[in-house]
Amino acid sequence: MPGNMEASPTLISNFSTLDWWIVGVYLVGTVIIGLYANRYIKNMADYVVAGRSLKSLISVATMLGSEIGLVTVMYTAQKGFTNGFAAFHIGLVAGLTCFLVGVTGFIVVPLRRSGVMTIPEFYGQRFGQGVRVFGAIILAVAGILNMGVYLKAAGLFITSLTGMTDPAAVNLVMVILIALVLAYTILGGMVSVVITDYLQFIVLAFGMVFVCWMAVAKLGWDPLVQTVQQLHGTAGFDPLDGGGFGPSYVLWMIFTFGLVSCAVWPTAVMRVCAAKDIGVVKRLYKWSAIGFMTRFILPQFLGICALCWFWQQDGADSRFFDTAGGIAASSDETLRAMPLFLSQILPVGVIGLVAAGMLAAFMSTHDSYLLCWAAIIVEDIIAPLKGGKLSTKTRLTLARWFIFLTGLFLLAWSIFYPMEQDMLDYLAVSGAIYFTGAFAVLVFGLYWKRASRAGAVAALCAGIFALAGLTPLRKALHLTQEDLGVNLTEAHIGLITTSLSVLAMVVFSLLMPDREPRETAKPNLEVA
Repeated sequence: MPGNMEASPTLISNFSTLDWWIVGVYLVGTVIIGLYANRYIKNMADYVVAGRSLKSLISVATMLGSEIGLVTVMYTAQKGFTNGFAAFHIGLVAGLTCFLVGVTGFIVVPLRRSGVMTIPEFYGQRFGQGVRVFGAIILAVAGILNMGVYLKAAGLFITSLTGMTDPAAVNLVMVILIALVLAYTILGGMVSVVITDYLQFIVLAFGMVFVCWMAVAKLGWDPLVQTVQQLHGTAGFDPLDGGGFGPSYVLWMIFTFGLVSCAVWPTAVMRVCAAKDIGVVKRLYKWSAIGFMTRFILPQFLGICALCWFWQQDGADSRFFDTAGGIAASSDETLRAMPLFLSQILPVGVIGLVAAGMLAAFMSTHDSYLLCWAAIIVEDIIAPLKGGKLSTKTRLTLARWFIFLTGLFLLAWSIFYPMEQDMLDYLAVSGAIYFTGAFAVLVFGLYWKRASRAGAVAALCAGIFALAGLTPLRKALHLTQEDLGVNLTEAHIGLITTSLSVLAMVVFSLLMPDREPRETAKPNLEVA
């Protein structure tokens, strides 16, 4: 096992009985919200996009409420711990890209104008029902796989923050959390999502800033900079430094957590579909840019604080560090660093509020994602295959069943999948199975009249190559540096896959055009 796990003394968490009461009251409240919201569900539009009634303020809150999730906090804090201040580039490109999408309306405005509820529905509108079903299958598989480690992140966070040391506690926490999420998501749909997202946005926005302030007060600014310099060197500050991220990784982040996360990823696009009109869509992205930036930078900063804390406390040859002072802990261990740090510095009462806020963040992310994938399976796979002959009651029942079954899969995947890379990189790779092809299909489908069905199918198929970015599969396929003699990273595989998808879309559209080209959405990006 990397690092000397016995070198660090057992950490005693500040979590108390009062903090458990705070968390318990919150959890009961979320179930009540689900029961209350169920009375407003009359059809799939209510269940999936809240009746397309969201205005600017609530749209921004619910967008950020889902995007600033516990999983986001965990994997971004891990990047701060393992890469230092250089990790801030991810948040900067995410915020800037989101703002530019709001200004231009790129992708999201013509999508909202089309009136679709899901991205595969646009595939069907533009390329036919066959492409819709095929694209939805890829999206559902990739999306659910992408969610596969969310529960593990939550389990590690809760057990680390509260001081649970029994290895079985992580699995028990995951079971309880998925049961709660399933309960109110199945009952309330998007209405409960919007309500809980709004509350969670308020709690977490203030909570994250407060925790960062406490961390700086505890550690001081100079020790943070000095620790990053000592452990990471120049690569801890410069993302282009080849010893750290490097240019290809930065480019991959611009595309993945910049453009894709706000304009192509389905759970963000659901907010577009739920917005009242195009004006709301554009304002949504302009204002959400701040949140898209800070959702990375604030947790990354806490990861850096955890790095400084454990280095000061334990030094080399300890829980996280090898004898040379390098980070030698496993992915699961570096995920634990931030909540372990918080368990030491936050006082009683405050730590309970933070735990409740983080659980809110976890639930708002899970409910949005579960609802999204279930809606896609029902509306874009089953309904088209049935010729659209499904009653509202049947659609709602199927959506709820698929939410339940997806929850069971997520629990099993979180328990058994061997995480061998930073969680952020796992999420980017698994998501790329869908979004590399989807990006080509959306952009060319919206803005190029000659885009054809064959091109769309070829682009979606090319995206499957992104699977090679998963570390266990890359080892099985002998795509490691030891096998190839070159370092073929997740970023390289993602950029290659994106290029292949775009090339496939263009080449197959030109070689195999549709007999009767369909109209593209007009690229008039003015507010309607």
